[in-house]
Amino acid sequence: MNAFAPFPDTVALPSLPHNLEAEQALLGALMFDNAIFERLSDRLKGVHFYEPFHQRLYDAIEDHIRQGMLAEPTILMERFKLDPAFAEFGGLRYLADLMDRAPPGANAPDYARVIYDLALRRDLIRIGGEMIKDAPDPEMAAIEQIEQAELTLYSLAESGGTSSGFVSFSHALAGAVQMAGEAYQREGKLAGLATHLNDLDQKLGGMHPSDLLILAGRPSMGKTALATNIAFNVARNYRWTPTPDGRKTESGGVVAFYSLEMSAEQLAMRILADASGVSSDKLRKGEIDASDFGKVRDAAIEIGESPLYIDATGGISISKLAARARRLKRAEQGLDLIIVDYLQLITVGEGGGQKNRVQEVSEITGGLKALAKELNVPIIALSQLSRQVENREDKRPQLSDLRESGSIEQDADCVMFVYRESYYKERMEPREGTPEHLEWQEQMDMLRGTAEVVVGKQRHGPIGIVKLSFDADTTKFGNLARGYGSSFADIPE
Repeated sequence: MNAFAPFPDTVALPSLPHNLEAEQALLGALMFDNAIFERLSDRLKGVHFYEPFHQRLYDAIEDHIRQGMLAEPTILMERFKLDPAFAEFGGLRYLADLMDRAPPGANAPDYARVIYDLALRRDLIRIGGEMIKDAPDPEMAAIEQIEQAELTLYSLAESGGTSSGFVSFSHALAGAVQMAGEAYQREGKLAGLATHLNDLDQKLGGMHPSDLLILAGRPSMGKTALATNIAFNVARNYRWTPTPDGRKTESGGVVAFYSLEMSAEQLAMRILADASGVSSDKLRKGEIDASDFGKVRDAAIEIGESPLYIDATGGISISKLAARARRLKRAEQGLDLIIVDYLQLITVGEGGGQKNRVQEVSEITGGLKALAKELNVPIIALSQLSRQVENREDKRPQLSDLRESGSIEQDADCVMFVYRESYYKERMEPREGTPEHLEWQEQMDMLRGTAEVVVGKQRHGPIGIVKLSFDADTTKFGNLARGYGSSFADIPE
């Protein structure tokens, strides 16, 4: 496209990657045939053009086309009468020349790709320059600079990600049939990732990729213990087969556990108690004998290679959490499940102080849901409940008990509550030797060792109550023995 007149001497052309002829060719093709615009990728924007006047011209063409107006030189000229660059380039004559010398419309997507690729290269040069400038700064930790650079690079890549747009029903249907087929062949007939708590899996159909699951409860109900049990069950059952692209998960999965409240060692202690059957309280206090220590040692050897990764960074921001999850997902082993303990301890990063807590939680839950879809993995986020539970006679949690419940309930695909009636009942012990105490003792005998998971919301299936076993010594949730009682209870509509 060298037939165009050279640019005026006043236009500076730094030695950054660019192709002015490609920009001229695409703009001319768009003005010649506005229908070409629909064939361009959604990722191309005016800012991707190197010449500032071309940026404004492309934006004007896009605005006219999206408003159903004709975008051609005579009409566009009205928008640029007061633009100095318009006169420098020759005014209406320049626009007319662009259209007259337009290449065939079939080539327009190729020009768009060239323009976009060069824009990315300019951004990479800019980002590299900022990294060089910031690297010597002693006020910013090196690891923070790396995470910031990674986030910037990822944002750059995502901004140009081709939108999937519409897919045909037949394409979507083929994917649904494939999911059903995999579920049929999978042990347990689950469509999603198994928690290995059988009744919970039956209720949920497993944990589905791209889903955000909220696990909530009052303090001491065992929500962290349940999340830890699920993480351990998934990691311990990880099996995979090699593929040309890497590996395919056959069962279980690789787990990322963000422990914002407990240290990695404390979390590992809980898992070790679960695996060994030795009381976590005894382990913590060192009150174990040789037999117990042997069990702990054997369990540690058995589970040591489980793909469970713990990040115990306190007050981590949603952006850093996402960046670290992406990094693990890109690693050779991949990523199959994310657990966050807990939601209210995540920060929103810079600027968070200007927002109220409801806005912050909304941003956090929206970010977690977006991350689940992006990485195509389920995310379990733990959440606190408000104190209003304690003021009711029936203390079984409800959706309205969620703190900042609006955004949490809206963004979540599934909301579950951990509830142990024995926790409240044992604090109501009557005086010994009374008839009331005998009745209380009978009730405690029935409740001790059991817990409930109340499924209060589920996009993919019914709500209801799932009963599990609970061992307070090892903080372990398990499958309730058949014959003990109904493992399911429906919540009345």
